[in-house]
Amino acid sequence: MNFITVILVVALIATVFSLIGGLSSMVAHGETGHHTSEQWMIMRVASQALAVAMILLLVFAQ
Repeated sequence: MNFITVILVVALIATVFSLIGGLSSMVAHGETGHHTSEQWMIMRVASQALAVAMILLLVFAQ
């Protein structure tokens, strides 16, 4: 596995982790949970963007 593939796998794992964290935060708490779930959503979107960028880089590199 090369370096880009490792970063891609880490970004995918971070996406799943932040999705689960945001969902559990939204379900478990009231108003505080909604604020925390917004922070989780921002982390999820950032990790998804990184994953998409790495996929595009892998596709165009071949």
